[in-house]
Amino acid sequence: MSKFHKEPEFDTLQLHAGQEVDPTTNARVTPIYATTSYVFDSADHAADLFALRAFGNLYSRTMSDVFEKRMAALEGGAASVAVASGHSAQFLAIACLTRPGQNIVASHGANALTVTFPTFGIKVKFSIANPKYTLFDIPALAKVAHAANIPLIVDNTFGMAVQSASKWIGGHGTTIGGVIIDSGKFDWAASGKFPMFTEPAEGYHGLRFTEAFGAVAFALKVRAELLRDVGPALNPFAAFLFLQGLETLSLRAQRHCDNALALAGYLESHPSVAWVSYLGLPSHSSHAIAQTLLKPNAFGGVLSFGVRGAAAAAVAMKVIDNLKLASHLANVGDAKTLVIHPASTTHSQLSEEEQASAGVTPDMIRVSVGIEDVSDIIADFEAALKIADA
Repeated sequence: MSKFHKEPEFDTLQLHAGQEVDPTTNARVTPIYATTSYVFDSADHAADLFALRAFGNLYSRTMSDVFEKRMAALEGGAASVAVASGHSAQFLAIACLTRPGQNIVASHGANALTVTFPTFGIKVKFSIANPKYTLFDIPALAKVAHAANIPLIVDNTFGMAVQSASKWIGGHGTTIGGVIIDSGKFDWAASGKFPMFTEPAEGYHGLRFTEAFGAVAFALKVRAELLRDVGPALNPFAAFLFLQGLETLSLRAQRHCDNALALAGYLESHPSVAWVSYLGLPSHSSHAIAQTLLKPNAFGGVLSFGVRGAAAAAVAMKVIDNLKLASHLANVGDAKTLVIHPASTTHSQLSEEEQASAGVTPDMIRVSVGIEDVSDIIADFEAALKIADA
């Protein structure tokens, strides 16, 4: 962003990356273009756009320009592709890289990995499960992947990154969306394991993505083939709302983290609480690596805890039912505090053995800690735990 006198920092990129003042109206805020498609300059211009010989606006469904550029800048990526949901981002990223009969290695995943992908002939091999915010040594995993000439995809909601924009990016529980960020650093041609990038593309008259687009071959293939054909598009109004959320992301994120750490500390000392899982606590198995990989004093906005009692599930549900400030719903990353009982909701389709394998226990309550005054959050849980004990 050379238009500034110095290279902008992360907090500044949140407000400025990817945007130029609207040339028609001089509007400072990014406009919403409520249109399905765009007028071409000429017949040749239209042909060049469809053949990928030129970049420009075709259909609204395949591009959210400012949001995509801003996300790429924030992640230090070469390009990004905005889509309709976080699961869409996961699906398109993996579908772009795999073919029937191939395998991917993943941490413990949701139905997309355990149920849906196998129906396409794509096998998933699971490594260590991640039910209680276990933090992996991502640099070490990247070294293993790069040594084998295979890409690493990181779900960075909670190489290439995929994110659910519905959570902290949007930040207010209003909008569903996702984004794929291409680092631009993986050499698809040198790898020799991904012919879909190096061999002629049937749908584009023999175009080779690596030759035509170089560092952004992955992002262009996702957009030009997968997003075009599968269709999980992000609508313009959703992109606008995500841009509004991004402008205050750092401010909100730190408040989420501060409140989560305070609530985790309170719960860990509560006699009715059996255990607390939060990266910011020294008791967490990944606390040490979190201190090396995460920003100082920024251990995330979600925690889980277990309640004591012979009928733990019933006690957990009673706690949830007696919370007045926290909202009982399935989302995370909202400005408001949210809670859920995973065993009876988000993971209820799993057997008891599968739940145990995933680290989901009957006593578990998941909390997405909001940005309310932390004394009010703690008071809410204190009262609910007291009622549940009665």
